[in-house]
Amino acid sequence: MAQNIKNVAQAAREAIAVTVAELGYEIWDVEFVKEGASYYLRIYIDHENGIYIDDCEKVHRAIDPVLDEADPIDRAYYLEVSSPGLGRELKCAEHAEKFMGEKVEARFFAPDAKGRKTVVGTLEAYGDKTVTINIGEETAVLEHKAVAKLCLYDYE
Repeated sequence: MAQNIKNVAQAAREAIAVTVAELGYEIWDVEFVKEGASYYLRIYIDHENGIYIDDCEKVHRAIDPVLDEADPIDRAYYLEVSSPGLGRELKCAEHAEKFMGEKVEARFFAPDAKGRKTVVGTLEAYGDKTVTINIGEETAVLEHKAVAKLCLYDYE
């Protein structure tokens, strides 16, 4: 029986949450994706002092047996532990709250009324249905359903 991708990611998150917290890290995101013929469980971790390769290795070693025990995935997969990176995606209100007032980029599924495919500006608000970005002389209020990706802007 095929598993729902979102349910797998949530089950994996729940299985490892305590272990990751006990190590002093925060789970930023969990993804279960199929790429080609292979499946990947990607765990993105964060820490106030940043994430280094040793942190990823430590968490990987700690959660691998926890995932084996919980067995939330019914097929073979590769486990990857990583930093969310400088241009991290902001997927929920909790993510947005941490970076309120920071420079972000919103990429749209389709060009907006002004023909733009992206906007870059300061994150001002993140609500249930909209995200507000100050883009200079304009404040853009964007519906979540129109935004394909919202991430920190790290191109400077």
